[in-house]
Amino acid sequence: MANFSKSNVPQFSVDVYQNEYLPESGREVNAIVTVSATGGGTIGSAVGAPHLYGAGRGPDAAVAIMVDCSGSMDYPPTKMRGGRDATAAAIDTLRDGVHFAVIGGTHVAKEVYPGNGRLAVADAATRGQAKEALRRLSAGGGTAIGTWLRLADRLLSSAEVSIRHGILLTDGRNEHESPEDLKAALDSCAGRFTCDARGVGTDWEVKEVTGIASALLGTADIVADPAALSADFTQMMETAMGKEVADVALRLWTPVGTEIKFVKQVAPTVEELTDRRTEAGPRAGDYPTGSWGDESRDYHVCVEVPSAGVGQEMLAARVSLVIPQGDGGVHNLGGQGLVKAVWTDDMVASTRINAQVAHYTGQAELAQVIQQGLDLRKSGDVDGATAKLGRAVQLASVSGNADTAKLLAKVVDVVDAAAGTVRLKARVEEADEMTLETRSTKTVRVKK
Repeated sequence: MANFSKSNVPQFSVDVYQNEYLPESGREVNAIVTVSATGGGTIGSAVGAPHLYGAGRGPDAAVAIMVDCSGSMDYPPTKMRGGRDATAAAIDTLRDGVHFAVIGGTHVAKEVYPGNGRLAVADAATRGQAKEALRRLSAGGGTAIGTWLRLADRLLSSAEVSIRHGILLTDGRNEHESPEDLKAALDSCAGRFTCDARGVGTDWEVKEVTGIASALLGTADIVADPAALSADFTQMMETAMGKEVADVALRLWTPVGTEIKFVKQVAPTVEELTDRRTEAGPRAGDYPTGSWGDESRDYHVCVEVPSAGVGQEMLAARVSLVIPQGDGGVHNLGGQGLVKAVWTDDMVASTRINAQVAHYTGQAELAQVIQQGLDLRKSGDVDGATAKLGRAVQLASVSGNADTAKLLAKVVDVVDAAAGTVRLKARVEEADEMTLETRSTKTVRVKK
């Protein structure tokens, strides 16, 4: 559990967007909850000038960089070289005073720097030593990602810091441990540190990499060209250095007779949180959101309320932001939102779908049909894949998700975007298909 310090916590605000009107006996209430954090560190400010940040600047943090060193990283050699260069770039982006370590990952996890179960403290000398140690990295061995994560957890937990973060790079499938072993490692690490995961090349498993990032509340992406790794690692570390507070939970309180049907993050990516609820007292539950800097995210909350007659109204849920403390206490971050239900016989009012709710319902469906379409394509179901990916093109067009539309256009020929009429391309580059799958959960916000 992170230490709490008022000096490094941004100001949080909560805004609720919903149509609170229900028809007589209506029971389902949907709301988009926008959480914004402002006044903390500015993401990106550390780039290129880590030495300008004294040890007293910014929050206390620890970072572990896990680099795949399996034998396949030498095929082609640009992957291993790109991994070394990218790790060096990330180290250069560390703020002075941040604790850090580099781990080499094969079928076992090895401490590359500083070693002996320790973390180094970033300054000009340790950054130089760490980059020197990277020269000794070579490819050879298998892949057991769970062991890398467990070592990262041991190292990160040795530091009394607020922010704990991992960066993981792999180029292949997790072939030297069972899926159960990886899941056990993720379960063990969840809530202890966040982790961004990257796949380099095209020989890795998308669902493994995205599953790691999802479990550890980080980001996932493909870097098909090893030459692009350094820029990506710099950006990841830049973002990590902009985080101000960890272990933030979305707390939902509901009155007697109500039930939370689901909670999901819907921007900047779709992330299911429903099953991650931790009970937090009578009729309250916490949903983990990870670490925050200066940023804004959107969440879709669906609440089932008791049926009621026309003219009645009730509070369906109260939303707040908290940091649960290890002693069972809680720190309230401020900001509160109310989800309401009002029963009416005005059909126009009760059937109107809130624009935010409609938009993000579409974005969640977009992520789902892309995954379904690609799975059907891989299994040889041309008609099923065409229907799903056509629906995806239609949803991307309607919502203005131009980035996803461009990725879809590399997998299908678009005949009519508005109607969702497409043809599967006869030949698709593997990197294009993997990019679409990896980035399928990225959303766009409602157009103002």
